[in-house]
Amino acid sequence: MYNNQQNQAPVTQNQQNSSGNSNNINVPEARAALDNMKFEIASELGINLKPGYNGDLPSRQAGYIGGYMVKRMIEQQERQMSGK
Repeated sequence: MYNNQQNQAPVTQNQQNSSGNSNNINVPEARAALDNMKFEIASELGINLKPGYNGDLPSRQAGYIGGYMVKRMIEQQERQMSGK
């Protein structure tokens, strides 16, 4: 019943990253702009974000920051595509 798994090749690190489950920045030149956006949004949400490691930040707050970053990037792209 589970014999099909034996014929599958093991998943490599590169295959895992290509699935979209990474924090790699595709355009390295955008790193500073993304960091600025992250700190700006955290400030707007009242979340104390410090430069460097923020591993003590609750996942709910980190999720808010990331979610608003995505929302703002989509809004910016929509404006650009509409010519405004």
